[in-house]
Amino acid sequence: MAHRPLRQLAGLFLRLGLTAFGGPAAHIAMMRDEVVERRCWLTDSEFLDLLGATNLIPGPNSTEMAIHLGYRHGRLPGLLLAGTCFILPATLIVGGMAWVYVRFGDMPQVGWVMYGVGPIIIAIVLQALWKLGTTAIKDPLTLALGILSTVLSLAGWNELGLLALGGIVMVGTKLKRPSLAVGILTTVCASTAALAQTAAMAIPFTLTRLTFFFLKVGTILFGSGYVLLAFLRADLVERWNWLTDEQLIDAVTVGQVTPGPVFTTATFIGYLLDGWNGATMATLGIFLPGFLFVACSQPLIPRLRASPVTSAVLDGVVVASLGLMAAVTWNLGRSTLVDMPTVGLAAITTIALFTLRPNSTWLVLAGAAAGWLWHAGA
Repeated sequence: MAHRPLRQLAGLFLRLGLTAFGGPAAHIAMMRDEVVERRCWLTDSEFLDLLGATNLIPGPNSTEMAIHLGYRHGRLPGLLLAGTCFILPATLIVGGMAWVYVRFGDMPQVGWVMYGVGPIIIAIVLQALWKLGTTAIKDPLTLALGILSTVLSLAGWNELGLLALGGIVMVGTKLKRPSLAVGILTTVCASTAALAQTAAMAIPFTLTRLTFFFLKVGTILFGSGYVLLAFLRADLVERWNWLTDEQLIDAVTVGQVTPGPVFTTATFIGYLLDGWNGATMATLGIFLPGFLFVACSQPLIPRLRASPVTSAVLDGVVVASLGLMAAVTWNLGRSTLVDMPTVGLAAITTIALFTLRPNSTWLVLAGAAAGWLWHAGA
């Protein structure tokens, strides 16, 4: 395991934290471009192993991927540095937007930026899916599993259940018992069903309660930003009446349209409830479990690969993860490629990525400039 100078890790993840728009799938695609294609720090197989390990633990996937990469190339100092550098820019940006929101009561206009950045993100993710897929899809079974994961995800199946399905199918194949998947998948999906609603009851806000709430979310949450929205609404809006639906939607929107982790939604909510103290503690609460989970799971990855059974689980989880990533890309594309300019920008970027291999960071900045120019000329 090669170690890299910490300043290289800091520079890379600070830049990604400032330019990684588009959600976890896009962030992971940009990380792959940097550490596999450009810097050759990892092979695609090694990157996929880290991706599979990331999807086995709860918390924000792209942040945990950054933490995994930091640990891989700098041990514990690298883990702390990479994760912090990836989170910090988004935290400061979201905190600043929360300050504007509280002071002026409205959202800054960011739609024109995402109009140009969105198609770039679609192209980057498509390239990453193709590259990672050529490594992960090894036979007709893994191809079918990837397609099934995509279809079921689009149909609304639970993400954790689909990852479990991937691992179980591969283990069942290894043990000559593929029928295991059906019964266990049913159990997993049933266990992740929505909890019974409790009566709404306003309770007093405290900074301690806010901190422990986000610690809980960071510890148990699997899935996308839409799953995060469900967790937040159940407690903060329905049970505790700390936020309105409009405030929660604004908070999630800011987390999605700013660069870096979507989970910086917690920063925005914390600021709304208790200023910078609330923003700081909410951010620490939701991200701290990810650092601990990665530190514990990273040393186990070689052992997972050494065992035929756990290696099969990891293969299945990797393929299912790509299926989930494809489903996210499809949904993102439907909301992003809305007219001929955006479709054309995505097509041109895709061609450029497969032929010229430009740096994805500059492509994102070019997309933002294109959106600004289009907005200015409208």
